[in-house]
Amino acid sequence: MSLERPTAPDPYSLLPATGSFTVTSADVADGQQLPDSAVHDSAGGQNSSPQLSWEGAPDGTKSYVVTCFDPDAPVPGGFWHWIAVNIPASVTSLAAGAGADDASLPGDAFHVRSDFSTRAYGGAAPPQGDVPHRYYFVVHAVDVEKLDVDENVSAAVVSFNLAFHTLARAVITPTYQH
Repeated sequence: MSLERPTAPDPYSLLPATGSFTVTSADVADGQQLPDSAVHDSAGGQNSSPQLSWEGAPDGTKSYVVTCFDPDAPVPGGFWHWIAVNIPASVTSLAAGAGADDASLPGDAFHVRSDFSTRAYGGAAPPQGDVPHRYYFVVHAVDVEKLDVDENVSAAVVSFNLAFHTLARAVITPTYQH
C-alpha cells in the first residue's frame, strides 16, 4: 500500500489572520528533525514535550494555549499531538517535559485529549517510510484568561474557540521522519 499523497497546506494559513510573536526552543528548530526525546515511545523515543520560550505577545494577552499539530498524518484531519489550555499570561516558557500531565503545567492550565487519547503530549510517530512530517508547535496568545472549555472537549473544539480569541500566534515547525 502506498502512502503517496499531496503535501498538506500550512494549517494556520487557512485560518483568520492574526498577529505574530516569537517562539524559540532549546530542543527543536524550524525545519530540523525532532530529537528522540520528542518522539513517541512507540517509535523509539522518550515522548517528552520540548522546551519552549516565547516573547513579544501583544498587549491584551490574558493567557496562552500551546498546541502541536501534524498536518502530514495520512488522515483527512491531521493529527493533534498536544493541547495545553489556559496557561497564565505571566508564563513565557515551558520546560522540557511540561506536557507529561496537568501537574507539569503552570497555574490552572490543563491538557485536552490528543489524538493518542491521552491528556498529555504525544510525540512524533509517523508511519515508517512516510514523507517527513511537519510538527507545528504553536503558542496562541489569547484575549481571555480562560477559554470556555474543559478537559473533556476535543482539540477541534479548542481550535474553534481559538478562532475567536487568538490575538497572535508564535510558530516553530520541526520535522520528523523514520
